[in-house]
Amino acid sequence: MSAPLLSIEGLVARYGQIEALRDATLHVASDEAVALLGANGAGKSTVMKSIMGFLKPASGRVLFQGNDLAATSTFRRARLGIAYCPEGRRVFPGMTVRENLEVAATDGRAGLAARVSAVYDMFPGLAQRETALGWQLSGGQQQMLAIGRALMSRPRLLLLDEPSLGLSPLLTNEVLDRVRVIVGAGTAILLAEQNVGKALSVCDRAYVLQVGRIVKEGRARDVAQSADVKVAFLGS
Repeated sequence: MSAPLLSIEGLVARYGQIEALRDATLHVASDEAVALLGANGAGKSTVMKSIMGFLKPASGRVLFQGNDLAATSTFRRARLGIAYCPEGRRVFPGMTVRENLEVAATDGRAGLAARVSAVYDMFPGLAQRETALGWQLSGGQQQMLAIGRALMSRPRLLLLDEPSLGLSPLLTNEVLDRVRVIVGAGTAILLAEQNVGKALSVCDRAYVLQVGRIVKEGRARDVAQSADVKVAFLGS
């Protein structure tokens, strides 16, 4: 594993008086996919929002490529190479598939066609529906479009927040199987996911959150074999 691309150190985050994260520490290297596991309300989305700057931590640090992001705006974080695919897909319903992709591109026109082509290579179903409007797509197609749109900025790090939410098992596999392809193309991933078994099968390492605290971390295969993780998340 290479040096950390993203480091979170002792992060504490609150919504009013409610403490959502307690002394959270994790890291993601530039050549890996890391799973962030936990039940609904465990704090997974809070981690994502803190990384992007949508939520200001009460204490602790978020570092990207060794630089503290405390004074860095959300817009600037995106420009530095962090892309966020939020829970709920949130594609632009009145735009076509291609327009959804093009609006997120940061390249000049010269690089635009190549980026769109790369997304279509990853998700061939989108190419077949290029002129369809966002609202006309199935849930799985919308999720693929949301991920593809996030990749249009050529990010160093992709934050995926619950990409399998609301999808059938077949579509969940189709979406999450792309994790290895994305990492292989040079983009690290932090994946927040309730589908623990599938997340562990496509990620290198994992952290387990319970009520705002990281209670376990390690290689994905070791976490998958952990007795308490099996009981809590895998139903065995």
